[in-house]
Amino acid sequence: MRCLWSVLLALLYTFLLLPLIVVVLASVSGGQVLRFPPEGFSLKWYARFFSDETFISALLLSLRLALVSALVVSVLAVTSALFYRRLSARWRGPFRILVLLPMLLPEILTAIGLLFFLYHLGLGSSMFGLQVSHIVVTLPFSFLAVTAALQQVDLTLEEASSSLGAGALETFWRVVLPLLRPGLFTGALFTFIVSFDMFTMSFLLKPIGGNTLPLALFDYLKYDFDPTAAAAATVSVVFALVVVFVVERTVGLRRAF
Repeated sequence: MRCLWSVLLALLYTFLLLPLIVVVLASVSGGQVLRFPPEGFSLKWYARFFSDETFISALLLSLRLALVSALVVSVLAVTSALFYRRLSARWRGPFRILVLLPMLLPEILTAIGLLFFLYHLGLGSSMFGLQVSHIVVTLPFSFLAVTAALQQVDLTLEEASSSLGAGALETFWRVVLPLLRPGLFTGALFTFIVSFDMFTMSFLLKPIGGNTLPLALFDYLKYDFDPTAAAAATVSVVFALVVVFVVERTVGLRRAF
């Protein structure tokens, strides 16, 4: 029975990872057309990707949006989680639903709502509006992670800190925040990855010439079908793996999840 489960698990992982393996192998193809199995071996498509100004500017924009989103959302998630814990039981449910709405609703509906809202404020199709939309959509992921970590913090520790003369800010900085670190890193990890790969929201709210990497890849595939697209997708995956590696080295994936 154990052997059967191992085989099923191996098949499941193979099924999940197969598309990624195909894309990575296609990115080093020596052929002129994106296909699998690859024709020979060549790194020229990576050279073309990194020499393409459109792709590089899109990559830098995606990184900037993802990093700013991770930083801002982390602060918002911590304050929201602390406020959520202080609320009475009557208001906790509505507040939680309010924060999680961008994740519960289809992304296209959230994007259309933000589009009308930002145009009403004169921020439609602006870089600031695009950044705000990424923050709104990714906040629920970080809020859930920080809230889960905060529930593990023993209230008696805060009471002990206060009884020893520490103020609220010092208690938060020296007692609560270190204990929130795994949840904070987990939320930042999800925020970075979701923001970096976000397509629908960026497609509707991007300013002129403000293509992110997924949008640049989408535009490229409309007119070209060579392995440069696979190289761009592989670079995107590598960045996500780098973030996971950083989390593993800082707090450890077991503690983070």
